[in-house]
Amino acid sequence: MNNSFLYGLTVVIWGSTWIGIKYQLGAIDPMASIAHRFLLSSLLIWLFLLHRRQRAWLPARDHPFLLLQGLCLFCGNYYFVYNAETVLASGLVAVVFSTLMMFNVINGALFMGSKIQPMVVLGGLIGLLGTAAVFWPELEALNLSDRNFVALLYCLTGTALASFGNIIAARNRKHDIPVLVTNAWAMGYGAAAMYLAAALGGVEIAVDWKAPYLLSLLYLSVFGSVIAFWAYLTLIGRIGADRAGYANLLFPVVALLISTFVEAYTWTLSALLGMTAILLGNWIVMRANKVQLPPRA
Repeated sequence: MNNSFLYGLTVVIWGSTWIGIKYQLGAIDPMASIAHRFLLSSLLIWLFLLHRRQRAWLPARDHPFLLLQGLCLFCGNYYFVYNAETVLASGLVAVVFSTLMMFNVINGALFMGSKIQPMVVLGGLIGLLGTAAVFWPELEALNLSDRNFVALLYCLTGTALASFGNIIAARNRKHDIPVLVTNAWAMGYGAAAMYLAAALGGVEIAVDWKAPYLLSLLYLSVFGSVIAFWAYLTLIGRIGADRAGYANLLFPVVALLISTFVEAYTWTLSALLGMTAILLGNWIVMRANKVQLPPRA
């Protein structure tokens, strides 16, 4: 599959998961919901690997990195973002999470020796300003009370953890570990860590057996986790964490398009200008010169 298809697949799926997450919040503690999601995702990948008879056992030296990826990308990241969304508007959470690309640029330079490309940074800043314009009403309404400020810090922490997870994924990719094998282990580790944290914290590990919760859990596990993370982490291996990270500026736009039909979202001039800026930033980022890595299975 070419990079454009993987990029579009990531954006479309993650843009639709915001609706799914909405149905996960409420009766069940976020820790339990996140653990259920990634346990199911991990099991599905393992079944697929077994069906393909693909060897998935890795040397002991790789497992600390798989554990770290699981803790950052499939555990801590979602814990902080889910909890932030119980307080802040989802649009504001999307704005904050959009800083992931900038985190990726900085962490890639610090930990992977990646060269910071000025055009990638420029495109990212334009896209970030565009995202802020799209969600300007939520930004205007933000009141930095104690509760909101803590939620904002939660969201920034979750974004930082996601970026560290991206960098660790890039390391695993460079060591020729197939993406699906990486995700099978890392999602399993993340789910186990979340179940353990929930048990130690006295959180009830329960399931909401109503259709909206179960269907959203299935969608988030299969599409939002298995397929989207496979596409996204494959992109990181091919075009780098900085350029792949731009998908996190585009998926809020998809979320808004869905919201237009599902929740009667009303477009404003600032939202239209913001979308234009996001698309311009995307064009700049994707045209930035970058050595292309050969596709891997």
